[in-house]
Amino acid sequence: MRSTTNYELPTTNYEVPLQSQGASFAFKEWALVCEALGSGNQSLLLRKGGIPEGKKGFGFEHQDFFLFPTWFHGQLEKMRQSYTPAVIVENPETVTLEYVVHVDWSGFVSDRKKIAQLEKLHVLHDSVIDERFSYNAVKASGGLHVAFVRVYRMSPSIQLPMEKRFGGCRSWVQLSVLTSPGVLISIVSDEEHAEREKFLEDALNF
Repeated sequence: MRSTTNYELPTTNYEVPLQSQGASFAFKEWALVCEALGSGNQSLLLRKGGIPEGKKGFGFEHQDFFLFPTWFHGQLEKMRQSYTPAVIVENPETVTLEYVVHVDWSGFVSDRKKIAQLEKLHVLHDSVIDERFSYNAVKASGGLHVAFVRVYRMSPSIQLPMEKRFGGCRSWVQLSVLTSPGVLISIVSDEEHAEREKFLEDALNF
């Protein structure tokens, strides 16, 4: 699978239904993972199973959403050594929304060997995958919620003041202000995205 870190497409208008009843949704993800998604080094979102989030637990309930970068010390150690992220400066007073995600497929994968075959599609260290796979209060066998996504860079990006309600251990943030993504630029080409999709299908035996 060829690298697309420096790939850039001409501007394209891709309309996504991000607004729902006057609000928009954002998915909280580690800042370095957001950077990996936004640089073409990652095409998966991986969430541990058994998260007590809402009545039904966690799920990729929205097909189109913003990426909401989160921070904590030690993120770099949780990435594979082969991945060298760009330098990101944290601003605790604001949050910058740079990317929009479209989910092409999502599901719960309980086969650890199949998860291992998806390594080319993400930058997380094996120890992180093992920890998330085993953390499951519902299914004793473990597993991960996996989403195969296509990422778009917004032009311009959106900067919001940090609010207390954005904190906490939850995956989804509902934005109170109607937010428009403007012009969206695909991170990878149609050909590269199709190649990754085929790789995913083969790995999971669709």
